[in-house]
Amino acid sequence: MHDVRPVRAPSMLRLAAASLAGTAIEFYDFFIYGTAAALILGPLFFPTFSPVAGTLAAFGTFGVGFVARPLGSILFGHIGDRHGRRPVLVVSLLLTGTATVAVGCVPTYDAIGTAAPVLLLVLRFLQGLGLGGEWGGAVLLTAEHAPAERRGLWSSFPQIGPAVGFVLANGVTLVLSATLSDAQFSSWGWRVPFWAAGVLAAAGLWLRSSLTESPRFLELREHARVPLAEVVRGHWRLVLLTAGALAVGYAVFYAVTTWSLSYGTERLGVSRTVMLACIMAAVVVKGALTPLAAHLGDRYGRRPLCLAGCAAAALWMFPMIALLSTGEPLLMFLGFLVAMVAFITMFAVIGAYLPELYEPRVRCTGAAVGYNLGGVLGGALTPIVATAVSEQGGRVPWGVAAYLTGIALLSLACFALLPETRPVRVETTEPVIVGDGRVP
Repeated sequence: MHDVRPVRAPSMLRLAAASLAGTAIEFYDFFIYGTAAALILGPLFFPTFSPVAGTLAAFGTFGVGFVARPLGSILFGHIGDRHGRRPVLVVSLLLTGTATVAVGCVPTYDAIGTAAPVLLLVLRFLQGLGLGGEWGGAVLLTAEHAPAERRGLWSSFPQIGPAVGFVLANGVTLVLSATLSDAQFSSWGWRVPFWAAGVLAAAGLWLRSSLTESPRFLELREHARVPLAEVVRGHWRLVLLTAGALAVGYAVFYAVTTWSLSYGTERLGVSRTVMLACIMAAVVVKGALTPLAAHLGDRYGRRPLCLAGCAAAALWMFPMIALLSTGEPLLMFLGFLVAMVAFITMFAVIGAYLPELYEPRVRCTGAAVGYNLGGVLGGALTPIVATAVSEQGGRVPWGVAAYLTGIALLSLACFALLPETRPVRVETTEPVIVGDGRVP
């Protein structure tokens, strides 16, 4: 039995800041692996492979994290729907932080042989497991505290976390790359960002220690016994549609932040410092625009922004690949920037959109599973497929553009089949929802 006595709600700013900080830290942990996979893990952990095969193998371990994320969403979704959103935030952050620090301690292939990539694989799986629970807990705790008319805006704060985490991860790598020799970076420099995750995780746990449980969860009279079973039985179509809809966001983001980093340094001969700077600048703009896009979602609806962002992504993939292939920093930045703007037009409103699509008793499981299955479709495969496809073409990898455009069109069709969920009445906290009539 849960204590349903009235609790003093935290200020939305403090709650949103704590959610943002936590997602930033967890995504820092996740992204630092992607950057390392693009730059250094191949020769250190797969030295018997050719350079391209080593990169593919490193991206394979990168993809394992995405495969683990839906499993993490099932595990932590069960906890969130049965025992509350708040415990999810603590346990998931602890798991991801511990696994990330451990990655920085794994000996290379030269020291322990095949055990090295195996350990890397296991730790990457644990990273993904923790991150699979993080998003659902952070977004739901914020969304379920927020007033209906500003739910999109407040729920966008956790969505800023990935941008902050990416800039932190790549900023540390950029500094190390610029100040260390190649030998120093390969020997020990690449490990420093992983070790720093321990300090960040401790800070995140401290920030989250004072958060209160979601009032919406405390109001539930009955909790789902087996949330996953209810989601599969009653919401399987919705889960598949949300996964398909979100695939383009993951594909675009990781094409820009992970595959292009590897492609630019290995195929185009651009320095990793320049590539990191171009990508980071685009991601910074994306993070800054997130609240604005979310505000537009509160005003005009979640679905219209998702459709617009998805259509923009479909139209921009060929120009983006053409600009990347020039190897010119300003042109590459322009290509990345427009792609990131299209991405955040969709993903800024997802923090409100997905929870509103699912009924409260299975919301933590349903929203998180749909979100993370989209990561498998779009995020796990994109660096691998793009790397393999780009090896078959000339200087301009049009096949990558065609692949990304295809995913964008698939997602556009899925978004078109989803209902609008923006509250049509804002005078109460129990809004009527356009589409399926579900109350968030």
